[in-house]
Amino acid sequence: DDPDGGSYVFNDIEVAHFNERKRADLRKHNIGFVFQSFNLIDELTVFENVELPLIYTGVAAADRVKRVEEVLDKMQIMHRRNHYPQQLSGGQQQRVAIARAVVNKPKLILADEPTGNLDSSNGNEVMELLTDLNEQGTTIVMVTHSEHDARYSHRIIRLLDGHTVMENIMI
Repeated sequence: DDPDGGSYVFNDIEVAHFNERKRADLRKHNIGFVFQSFNLIDELTVFENVELPLIYTGVAAADRVKRVEEVLDKMQIMHRRNHYPQQLSGGQQQRVAIARAVVNKPKLILADEPTGNLDSSNGNEVMELLTDLNEQGTTIVMVTHSEHDARYSHRIIRLLDGHTVMENIMI
C-alpha cells in the first residue's frame, strides 16, 4: 500500500515512493518471513523449500547449494535435507521455515507467532535460534501472545485494538 503521509525509510533508503516491483525486490532481498503455520511447500523437500528464495533472487546454482547447506547445518537439520515437510516434526518444520527466512541473509525478519504451533521444548529452541540471529546483526520483529517469548526481546510494544498501550525497553 502507498502511505497516506510521512515517510518510510528502510536501511537508510526512502521507499515510500517505490513501485510494486521495487517493493517486491526490497522484500526478496532484505526481509525474511517466519509464519506460525510454517508455510512450507509440501511437494518440495527441505532443501528445495530453503532454496526457493535464492532462486527468486537469481543466485547461481553452485552458490545456492553452498548457502542452503550452510543454513541447514546452522539450524541442525541437514540430516533432513531430502525429507518432505509432512515427514518432519513441528519443531523441525519451524527450523526449515527459519532457514528459508535467513538463507538470503536478510536485514530484517518478520516473525508471526513463531512458536505458536510448537511444544515448549521446540519453542525454546526456536527462540534461541532467533536470539542467535539477532546477536549476529539481524533485526527481528516478532508478533506473539506469549509472555515467555516476549522476554527474549530487547523491546516490547503492547497493542490493544491497534493502539500502543505500553512500551518497554529491556536491558
